[in-house]
Amino acid sequence: MALLSAFARFSRTCRSLISCRTTFALFAVSVFLARPVPAGEPVLRAGADRSDITPELGTVLPGSFTAEVTGIRVHDPLHVRTLVLDDGTNRIAIVVCDNVGLPLSVCDQAKKWTTELTGLPGSHIVMAATHSHSAGSAWRASGPDSITQVLDMDGFTHSAAPLTSYQKFIARRVADSVQSAIQRLEPARIGWGVGREPGQVFNRRWFVKSEQNRRNPFGGVDQVRMNPAPGSADLIKPAGPTDPEIVFLSVQSKAGRPIALLANYSLHYVGGVTPRTFSADYYGMFAERMAEMLGTTHQDPPFVAMMSNGTSADVNNVNFPKGVVPEEPYVKMRRVANLVAGEVYRAYQSVTYQDWVKIDSRYEELPLTPRQPTPEMVAAARELVANPPTKPRWHPLETTYAQWLLLSLEAPKQLRVPVQAIRVGGVGIGVIPAETFAEMGLELKARTPFEKSFTISLANGWFGYMPTPNHYEVGGYETWLGINRLEKQAAPKILSTILGMMKSMQDPAGNGVAP
Repeated sequence: MALLSAFARFSRTCRSLISCRTTFALFAVSVFLARPVPAGEPVLRAGADRSDITPELGTVLPGSFTAEVTGIRVHDPLHVRTLVLDDGTNRIAIVVCDNVGLPLSVCDQAKKWTTELTGLPGSHIVMAATHSHSAGSAWRASGPDSITQVLDMDGFTHSAAPLTSYQKFIARRVADSVQSAIQRLEPARIGWGVGREPGQVFNRRWFVKSEQNRRNPFGGVDQVRMNPAPGSADLIKPAGPTDPEIVFLSVQSKAGRPIALLANYSLHYVGGVTPRTFSADYYGMFAERMAEMLGTTHQDPPFVAMMSNGTSADVNNVNFPKGVVPEEPYVKMRRVANLVAGEVYRAYQSVTYQDWVKIDSRYEELPLTPRQPTPEMVAAARELVANPPTKPRWHPLETTYAQWLLLSLEAPKQLRVPVQAIRVGGVGIGVIPAETFAEMGLELKARTPFEKSFTISLANGWFGYMPTPNHYEVGGYETWLGINRLEKQAAPKILSTILGMMKSMQDPAGNGVAP
C-alpha cells in the first residue's frame, strides 16, 4: 500500500511539472507573438473584405434627365470592396463601392461609423464610387424629375438633408466592411505593376462641324460636343487624350496566397444593360474574372479584386470614327472586363513583392469657390422657367439647366473639397471627389515624386465634373454650369495640393521613391 501511495505522489508531481512546462511554453509563445516589433523589424499586414450593397427593387437608377427611373431586376450584385493596409505605424483603408457617385454626406457618415467601430480616422479612409450607371443611386432622387438627383451633388443646397434609407445602408456597409477587413489583417507582402489597354478607351469630347450639334442649353454654341453620333461625317477630331494605363497593387500573404488586387483604369463605364436593371458594369465583371484567373474563386478567406475609376470624365468605350455595332446586353462589358483583366494578369506575372513598404496618408479640405452664373444667364434662366417654350427649343435640356442654374444661386459661397493623397511604398495615389479629365491624371503621373502614381476619382464626395481650365474655352457638356460646380481653376489647385502632399510623404532615404 505504501508503495502504491508513493507511486501516486510521483505521478502527480510529474503531471504538475508537465503542466507547468506546457503553461510556460504557451505563455512564452503568446509573449513572443504579442511583443512590440523591435525597431528595424516592421511588419506589413493586410486584410480585405467584400460586402453586398445591392439595393431593394424600386430604388432609383441614376442618369435620367427627364424622369425618375427605378430598378425592377438585378443582373449581378453590387458590392463594397475594401483593402486595409498597415505598416506597423500607419493604417489605411481603400473602399470601392459599386455606385455612380457618393455624396459627401454619405462618405462623412460612413467614415464616422467606421471610426466609431475601428478607431481608424476618416483622414486615412478612401471611399470611392466606380461610376456604374446601372447601380442603385446614392443620390437623393425621389421626385418626378431628375433635379433632385443633381441637387445632391456636393456644392448645391440639399446636401444637409437627412440620409435616405439606401444612403444609410451604404454607409453602414462601408463601416462593416472596413471592420471585417481589419479583423482579417495578417502578415503580407505587396507589389505593383502596370498594364496597358488602349483599345478600350476613347475620348468622348469631339470637335464637330454642325452648329446644331454644338448648341448648349444656355442659348450659346460650343466648339465641342460630348458623345457625337458614332461614324458621323460631322466628326473633326477628339478634344483631348486618353490614359490607357492600368496600374494595380497586388497583395499576398507571406506564403503567396492572394489577398487583394486594387486596379485603376480611366474608363467612364461601359453600359449596354437591359432597362431598369441593377448591375456593377465592367467593374464587377473585372473582379470576378481576376478571381477566376488567379484560381481564388472559392478561397477562404476570400480574395478581393476591385477596379477603381481613374481620370475618365472625358473618356468612354465608344470608338466614334468607327461607329457602333449593336450587341446583346452585357456582351460588351464582359468583353472589356476580360480584356482588362487579361492585361492585368499578364503584368501580374512580373510583379516583384516586398515584405514591407511605407504606408502613409495626407488629407486636406481645400477651400474652393462654386461657379456662379452671370447676371445675363440668370435673367435668361428666369425667363425660361417662367415661360417654357412652346415652339421648337434651342436645346432639349434648356429648361432643366435653367432650373439648376437658378438653384446654384443658393449654393454656399465657399466649398470644403476633400483632397487626399496615399502612399503605398513606391506608389502614390491622388484622391479626388470629382469626375476628372484624363489630362489631369496624365499630368499627375508625369510629375509624381513616386515611382508610379494614379488617381482615384469620384472619391470622398461628388462635386460633379472637373475639367482642366482649357476645356472651358471650347465648352461641351462637362463644362455646363449645373453638372459642373467647381471653380474653373479647381483642377490645377487640386493637382498642386496632391503633389505637395506626395512630396511631404517622400522618404529621403529612397525606399522605392524617386529622388
